[in-house]
Amino acid sequence: MVEAAETAPSAPARIRLGLRENWQQFSLLVLINAFVGGMVGLERTLVPLIGSETFQLASTAAVTSFIVSFGIVKAFTNLISGQLADSWGRKKTLVLGWAVGLPVPFLIMWAPAWGWIVAANVLLGINQGLSWSMTVIMKVDLVGPRQRGLAVGLNEFAGYLAVGVTAFLTGYLATIYGLRPVPFYLGIGYAAAGLILSVALVRDTREHVALERRQHPRVESPLSFGDVFMRTSLTDRHLFAASQAGLVNNLNDGMSWGIFPLFFAAAGLGVERIGILKGIYPAIWGILQVVTGPLSDRWGRKGLIAAGMWVQAIGLFTVAGFDSFGWWLLGSVLLGLGTAMVYPCLLAAVSDAADPSWRARALSVYRFWRDLGYAIGALTAGLLAAIFGFAWTIAAIGALTFVSGVIVARLMQEQPR
Repeated sequence: MVEAAETAPSAPARIRLGLRENWQQFSLLVLINAFVGGMVGLERTLVPLIGSETFQLASTAAVTSFIVSFGIVKAFTNLISGQLADSWGRKKTLVLGWAVGLPVPFLIMWAPAWGWIVAANVLLGINQGLSWSMTVIMKVDLVGPRQRGLAVGLNEFAGYLAVGVTAFLTGYLATIYGLRPVPFYLGIGYAAAGLILSVALVRDTREHVALERRQHPRVESPLSFGDVFMRTSLTDRHLFAASQAGLVNNLNDGMSWGIFPLFFAAAGLGVERIGILKGIYPAIWGILQVVTGPLSDRWGRKGLIAAGMWVQAIGLFTVAGFDSFGWWLLGSVLLGLGTAMVYPCLLAAVSDAADPSWRARALSVYRFWRDLGYAIGALTAGLLAAIFGFAWTIAAIGALTFVSGVIVARLMQEQPR
């Protein structure tokens, strides 16, 4: 009956663009993306420690292998998510993502071997690539062109605040109950709630896309997926600048995910203090996106993105260059601040440059490159750490992040909205 109501001939007449006009669906999607982010937060503090302490993995590259599997699978899932959204529907793709993610906490809780953790992260990558992509795309569909920064800022706020809070909570629970299984009970609740809400209450937003195309027409030839891929990846300087910045942003995030817990543990920090350091970074990242997203609607995207990459670099240099909890806390705060300046603005910048007819595919290509950074960062960091040590590895990734900001400053262009 719900589907029939959505597709009835009179439905388009009730469709309107804007956050106020669609606040109920928008708020629901914000809540659902908090559950999506919580699924990633389960792993931020504990999984590297499970690898080194429970399964006695001596190689840093072996410990970070779960991030490599997650990043590669999420990247390629992102790549197809836009096509699925356009051809199959946003809601169905969101539900599929949650169905795939449901076994993840059980696999981590009960894993008898490290291979199970890697397999769980394959499923987690699919879950994130489908579910997080759909919450972004659907919010952008709902609000129209004037509030994209606000829309993606609220979306990423919910997701990454949940990452940070969950990273802290799992670290705290681990100090009381051990690394497994109790901290991962949170994930069971996240997955069940996300799936139930997506099935029962979410409505598709393709009619909003059709309305935007009627209200804001652009004269463009139809683009194939190959055209969109090349345009977003390479041939459009604005989209190329966004894609490389997204890749480097998640490259340093993938490095911090795998290397920071090992680096801090080697310095003698306990699980609870590691949880604080690992939680504060995504929490600040999440909270401040409520400010940076809408700020980019007023100030533009380019300046916030370039400056954010440079602030991230300073944060990484701070972590690498000092040897105390206070300095590491400051570095984590700067890393969170810089990422908050970058993350929603990149999504909004890609949405600005893409016609509604191929926007979902452009976002999926951008997110492919961005999340491939997880795998590249974890793999590179694991290899560099084995040769040069943790501190030099963190500093090298900081230098790469700074260069990425220079590329944004030189190549990105503000788009009319």
